[in-house]
Amino acid sequence: METKQNGPIGRPRGFDADEALERAMLVFWRHGYEGASTANLTNAMGISTTSMYAAFGNKEKLFRKALERYSEGPSAYLARAMEEPTALGVATAILAGTVRTTTRPASPRGCLGVQGALTASDSGQEVCDLLVAWRNDGYSRVRERFQRAVDDGDLPAETDPGLLARYVTTFAYGIAVQAASGVGRNELQEMADAALRNWPLF
Repeated sequence: METKQNGPIGRPRGFDADEALERAMLVFWRHGYEGASTANLTNAMGISTTSMYAAFGNKEKLFRKALERYSEGPSAYLARAMEEPTALGVATAILAGTVRTTTRPASPRGCLGVQGALTASDSGQEVCDLLVAWRNDGYSRVRERFQRAVDDGDLPAETDPGLLARYVTTFAYGIAVQAASGVGRNELQEMADAALRNWPLF
C-alpha cells in the first residue's frame, strides 16, 4: 500500500497523474467508454492496472475525471462563448469552437461528450446518464444566456430562448458527429455559418 509521496516509508507514485489523466481522456475520446478497455487505458497511461485503480478508482470514476478534464480543456470554448457580448456572438463562438475542437489534427475526431457512450450495456448506463446530464447542462447554460439576451433587448422579445438554445446545441452536436465521420473543418464551418445566416432564427 502506498503512503505519502514524500514519506519515509513506501514508494512514491512514480508517474505524473495529470499526464496519465490526459492520456486516459484521449483514449475515452477516441474509443468511447465501453470501447476503452482497461488494457487500452493502462497502456496509454503508462501504468499498471493496480496503479490506475489506486490513483483514480474504477473505470467509471476515471471516466468522470476525464470528462471533467475535457470540459475544462478541449470543451472550455463553451464557457468562453457565454462571455460574448451578443447572443449571435455566443452562438457563433459555440459553433466555431465545436468545429475547431472536433477537427484538431492531433486530437480524436468528434466530441467526448457526444460519443462517449452512444451505445452502452447495462453496466455503462451510469455513464450514459452522466453524459446526458453533461449535455443538458450545456443546453441549460446556453438557454439562460439567451434568456438574458431577451431580457436585455439583444434578442427580440418574442424569441423563445429554449428553442434557440436547443437549435444551437443540437447543431453543435451534429457537427461533432459529422466530424467523427470524417467531414472536413472547412465544410463544417461553412455549415455553421449557414446555420446562423438568418439570425435570430426563431
